[in-house]
This record gives sequence, structure tokens and C-alpha cells, in this order.
Amino acid sequence: MSDVAAPQDAPEPVLAIAIDGPAASGKGTLARRLARHYGLRHLDTGLTYRAVAARLLEEDLPLDDEATAEAAARTLDLGALDRARLAQHHIGEAASKVAVMPGVRRALVDKQRAFAAAPPGAVLDGRDIGTVVCPEAAVKLYVTASAEVRAVRRFREITDGGGAADYEAVLADIRRRDARDMGRADSPLRPAADAHLLDTSEMDIEAAFMAACRLIDAALAARSGT
Repeated sequence: MSDVAAPQDAPEPVLAIAIDGPAASGKGTLARRLARHYGLRHLDTGLTYRAVAARLLEEDLPLDDEATAEAAARTLDLGALDRARLAQHHIGEAASKVAVMPGVRRALVDKQRAFAAAPPGAVLDGRDIGTVVCPEAAVKLYVTASAEVRAVRRFREITDGGGAADYEAVLADIRRRDARDMGRADSPLRPAADAHLLDTSEMDIEAAFMAACRLIDAALAARSGT
């Protein structure tokens, strides 16, 4: 009998792409397109906080009990998030309450990292992907645009969907969210030191997608030494 061990299959390579940026910067739409383009899974990490809130609301559990919220976070299936359902306004309001809980954040970061590490990899978008969730991501993008441009985009999204909106109110909300996200003590919104900045103020989604692909392809080529 030979003592030579049978060769083991090489592990499937995993590619993680981290995309951060402020509200209405277009990072979510861009992340979904990039995931399809590179054959990766996609995770909008903001939806994970909404999913915790939705679970608590559905089961009539308190929104201010951190232990209960953390337990709900640890049982989520991040591969089965219903974007349309979780986009509801009342769920977003509830999510803002659980998202500030350190226990919930720790639980979801653990699950987000596991999602990114599973083959073939994933594109994750959020506020702290490159700095906290996936600091070792192969490619990091920080997608931004001026507050005024982002307000126009959000305004059109609301009105095109049949809703009513006031541009000045939308702009004020964008600025409040920026201040809150960038000023919070736990995982503030900021670009990772090695992130590629992508300002989409003067770009439509197609131009932003092509620019992102160029940055990602160059980073992957540099990483592989080709």
C-alpha cells in the first residue's frame, strides 16, 4: 500500500469586494451590477439591520432589548433577505433603534464576514465594509457624490415611484444622515486607507459601473502580479 496521500483539491478562491459610501451615492445599484459581472453574491449590509428589526416586529418583541435583538441577529439567514419587504418605512424606523446596539452590530459583522468568506466570494456594500467588516478585502471602493446630487437622485426615486417629496427636505435629510454616519463613535463612515475613491457626481450608472470595473480589474491584476 502506498504511503503517498491522495492529492487534495485546491480550495476555491474567494474574492471579496468592499463598497462603502454615504446614503444615495449609488453604491447599492453599483454593487449589484458588479456582483453579476464578476459572478459573486451580493449583500446590502444595511438590509441586515432591517431584517433584525423586521423579525422583532413580526414576533412582537421589544425593540429596546439588546439581548433579544442580538439573538435575532445571530439566527438571520443573510442569503434570504427580501429587499422589497425590508424597504418599508416602518421597518427602517425600527432598524435605526437596533442598529446602535453593540451586541447587534457584533453579531451582524460576524455573519457579514462569514458571507464574504464563503466561495466564490461576494460584493458587500454599506458604511463600514472596508474598515471593519472586510478590512482584508481584495478591492475596496468608496463611492460618493455631492450631497446635492444625492438629494436629486433620492428625490427622483421617490417621485418616480409615485411618492411625494420636497427637494429641500430630502437634502436636509441627506446632510443629517451624513453627519450621523460620519460622526458616530462605533464604526463611523469613512474611506479605508487603501480604498479607491469613486465620485459619481458627474456619472450615470453605466459610467460609474465602467469606472468601477477598471479600478477592480487593475487592483486584481496588481494583486496577482500580472
